[in-house]
Amino acid sequence: MFLPEYPDSPTPPPAHTHTPIETAPVRRSLPSVSIDQKTVVALVVGGVVLTAFLAAVAVTAPSVAVAAVVLRSMLRDHHRR
Repeated sequence: MFLPEYPDSPTPPPAHTHTPIETAPVRRSLPSVSIDQKTVVALVVGGVVLTAFLAAVAVTAPSVAVAAVVLRSMLRDHHRR
Protein backbone atom coordinates (compact mmCIF):
# COMPACT_ATOMS: atom_id res chain seq x y z
CA MET A 1 0.00 0.00 0.00
CA PHE A 2 1.32 3.44 -0.91
CA LEU A 3 1.15 6.29 1.58
CA PRO A 4 1.48 9.94 0.47
CA GLU A 5 4.66 11.73 1.43
CA TYR A 6 4.32 14.88 3.49
CA PRO A 7 6.97 17.59 3.89
CA ASP A 8 8.91 17.62 7.13
CA SER A 9 8.44 21.36 7.72
CA PRO A 10 5.84 22.32 10.33
CA THR A 11 2.78 24.27 9.29
CA PRO A 12 3.18 28.05 9.47
CA PRO A 13 1.33 29.93 12.21
CA PRO A 14 -1.99 31.46 11.18
CA ALA A 15 -1.81 34.98 9.77
CA HIS A 16 -4.75 36.18 11.84
CA THR A 17 -4.96 35.55 15.53
CA HIS A 18 -8.35 35.76 17.15
CA THR A 19 -8.69 38.32 19.90
CA PRO A 20 -11.43 37.82 22.47
CA ILE A 21 -14.38 40.10 21.93
CA GLU A 22 -16.62 41.55 24.56
CA THR A 23 -19.56 39.39 25.38
CA ALA A 24 -22.97 40.63 24.30
CA PRO A 25 -25.05 42.25 27.02
CA VAL A 26 -27.52 39.96 28.69
CA ARG A 27 -30.92 40.36 27.11
CA ARG A 28 -33.65 40.92 29.63
CA SER A 29 -36.76 38.87 29.27
CA LEU A 30 -40.10 40.60 28.83
CA PRO A 31 -42.43 40.64 31.78
CA SER A 32 -45.05 37.94 31.69
CA VAL A 33 -48.49 39.08 30.61
CA SER A 34 -51.47 37.38 32.11
CA ILE A 35 -54.33 36.90 29.68
CA ASP A 36 -57.65 36.53 31.41
CA GLN A 37 -61.15 35.89 30.11
CA LYS A 38 -62.04 39.60 29.90
CA THR A 39 -59.10 40.25 27.60
CA VAL A 40 -60.11 37.44 25.26
CA VAL A 41 -63.73 38.65 25.20
CA ALA A 42 -62.59 42.21 24.44
CA LEU A 43 -60.40 41.02 21.57
CA VAL A 44 -63.17 38.88 20.09
CA VAL A 45 -65.74 41.70 20.34
CA GLY A 46 -63.26 44.14 18.79
CA GLY A 47 -62.62 41.72 15.95
CA VAL A 48 -66.33 41.29 15.31
CA VAL A 49 -66.89 45.06 15.26
CA LEU A 50 -63.97 45.64 12.89
CA THR A 51 -65.20 42.87 10.62
CA ALA A 52 -68.67 44.44 10.56
CA PHE A 53 -67.18 47.80 9.59
CA LEU A 54 -65.17 46.17 6.83
CA ALA A 55 -68.26 44.41 5.50
CA ALA A 56 -70.22 47.67 5.58
CA VAL A 57 -67.52 49.45 3.58
CA ALA A 58 -67.31 46.55 1.12
CA VAL A 59 -71.07 46.75 0.50
CA THR A 60 -71.33 50.55 0.49
CA ALA A 61 -68.47 51.32 -1.91
CA PRO A 62 -69.99 49.57 -4.97
CA SER A 63 -73.41 51.05 -4.16
CA VAL A 64 -71.97 54.56 -4.12
CA ALA A 65 -70.12 53.87 -7.38
CA VAL A 66 -73.29 52.67 -9.11
CA ALA A 67 -75.25 55.66 -7.80
CA ALA A 68 -72.55 58.02 -9.11
CA VAL A 69 -72.67 56.45 -12.58
CA VAL A 70 -76.47 56.66 -12.70
CA LEU A 71 -76.48 60.25 -11.49
CA ARG A 72 -73.83 61.24 -14.01
CA SER A 73 -75.84 59.60 -16.79
CA MET A 74 -79.01 61.41 -15.72
CA LEU A 75 -77.24 64.76 -15.58
CA ARG A 76 -75.65 64.22 -18.99
CA ASP A 77 -79.06 63.45 -20.51
CA HIS A 78 -80.53 66.52 -18.81
CA HIS A 79 -77.83 68.82 -20.26
CA ARG A 80 -78.33 67.47 -23.81
CA ARG A 81 -81.98 68.61 -23.97
